[in-house]
Amino acid sequence: MCQAQPVPGQPGCHSKMDSINWTSVSHFVLLGISTHPEEQIPLFLLFLLMYTINISGNFAIITLIISTPRLHTPMYIFLSNLALADICFTSTTVPKMLQNIFSPTKTISYTGCLAQTYFFICFAAMENFLLAMMAYDRYVAICHPFRYPTILTKMLCLQMVALCHILSHLHALLHTLLMGRLIFCADNRIPHFFCDLYPLMKLSCTSTHLNTLMIHTEGVIVISGALAFIIASYACIISVVLRSPSAKGKGRAFSTCGSHLIVVALFYGTLTCVYFQPLSSYSVAKGRILTVMHTVVTPMLNPFIYSLRNGDVKGAFRKWRSRMWISFFR
Repeated sequence: MCQAQPVPGQPGCHSKMDSINWTSVSHFVLLGISTHPEEQIPLFLLFLLMYTINISGNFAIITLIISTPRLHTPMYIFLSNLALADICFTSTTVPKMLQNIFSPTKTISYTGCLAQTYFFICFAAMENFLLAMMAYDRYVAICHPFRYPTILTKMLCLQMVALCHILSHLHALLHTLLMGRLIFCADNRIPHFFCDLYPLMKLSCTSTHLNTLMIHTEGVIVISGALAFIIASYACIISVVLRSPSAKGKGRAFSTCGSHLIVVALFYGTLTCVYFQPLSSYSVAKGRILTVMHTVVTPMLNPFIYSLRNGDVKGAFRKWRSRMWISFFR
């Protein structure tokens, strides 16, 4: 990342770029959600609370699944990986934001900024792929219940999880490398709480056409491809459920799918609003609010959505709580 002596808008920033002596810039300034001093403490407490709930809730889901043998099925293997992705996803941005609230400089190094961008994209993509895998799991369980153990074997499940991880890292690497080729000759202050793609691209004085093109092509394929797969899976599920003569069976099928559909709606709704728009129409203020929903609120709600609507998880939690009480009073 570099900064030119001329400022954007003055002759020479673009047309004479090759003849300009560039000065290396070593950091960005993350302005955060609000610059008003009286709002800093309430924001710190609010985000600390949400982050604590997120970490403890998702960690409880992972611990419960690992410690309960009857939850060692593909559905819960995917769910535990989703919980892990949520922990990592939020941890990429929130701790730095909490630190910067009381920091006089609010800086992040150039390398740290790119690293934050990489892991943010990586874990968002991982959640995207895992939600698609979970939809496939529900499709096989409801549409082919007798063949479920032979179709979704433990080996296939682990291979699908590994593929989610590999594709997520490749996706993140592509967009981070494209971000690293940009030159920043404008103000290095980012009006956001982390190094998000669009706020960074707004600061660049070089062309961001390739970055935007890749977001709207490769990014759309990755996101809309997974979403289309989820929609197709649930179209088949709904078709099968509606043909079922048992009202109880219909209720149970929709109950097991309901929590997943709520998470899908929250995740893709906020993601689409933030990134699938032209860079020229991107609003920093609106983007901050939607990104908070996407990066903090949704991962915090996921454990509650899955636990409150899932009989297996609630049953496992009650047994775990009983064991804890018994061991405590011994």
